[in-house]
Amino acid sequence: MSNKRLLYIAGPTGVGKTALSISMAKELQTEIISCDARQCYREMTIGTAVPNEEDRASIPHHFIQSKSIHQSFDAWRFEKEGLNLLEQLFKKHDYVIMVGGSGLYAKALMDGMDKFPEIEPDSVSKVKLLYQKNGLDSLQKLLKEKDPDYYKMVDLKNPRRLIRALEVFEATKKPYSSFLGQSNRQRTFGSQILLLQLPRNKLYNDINQRVELMVKDGLEREAQRLYSYKNLPALQTVGYREWFDHFEGKYSREETISEIQKNTRRYAKRQITWFNQLNTHVIPMDVPVKAIKIALDCIESIS
Repeated sequence: MSNKRLLYIAGPTGVGKTALSISMAKELQTEIISCDARQCYREMTIGTAVPNEEDRASIPHHFIQSKSIHQSFDAWRFEKEGLNLLEQLFKKHDYVIMVGGSGLYAKALMDGMDKFPEIEPDSVSKVKLLYQKNGLDSLQKLLKEKDPDYYKMVDLKNPRRLIRALEVFEATKKPYSSFLGQSNRQRTFGSQILLLQLPRNKLYNDINQRVELMVKDGLEREAQRLYSYKNLPALQTVGYREWFDHFEGKYSREETISEIQKNTRRYAKRQITWFNQLNTHVIPMDVPVKAIKIALDCIESIS
């Protein structure tokens, strides 16, 4: 393995990953790869907390608003495109920063995607029929019964993820989670995870304030503009789904904002569960002045 390093800044939504990644990229004179599964879409800005133009102008960012919601993009494609990009970036830099809360995307680039068996058509139709007849709750209940480990980490509001996991179970009679972590493909670079943490009450308070700021900045208008595309996979996302329900009369405006805050907190909790299973260096973000030094000390220790 070479001395090239991919430094992944991980952590739940709202913890401060973007700010630290920019500070570190400036210190190391390198570039940033986003592994956020939604920031890659150019039609989504406010609800995905895309880095502002000033920050993106100061440090080259990749996979930020580079795709359309009408394109098919997933962790497998991210791995392929990301490896090609890293091959070019490592010609110029010893370190490259990766940042984002989509753990599956990050894992794909660092370790390779897990291999899953082919799914027979009857398994696919059975699970989708369950969803069509009984809705999202039926998928959640079945997944909790058949695969409690994956139930704890998956976005329970994302039917596509739940359907995929249950399809695998129906086809193999093995939980989806049992196939995770089995890839470990050879890489020509090393990877290190720097996990950012905040006390839970502060994180949740910051999330609530962040949602309020997004609403002030025009999240409702952005969701309204995207409403006609609400069934696209890219828009099965916290911060947009709730507004779509509001437009259809399910929630009042105040209830919508509260739902976004609640679902964002739940998403952050699942992210924390995911990241806590990984081999990481922990960076306490409740001491932000010291965070950059702590992070750089971690890098120095693995050099």
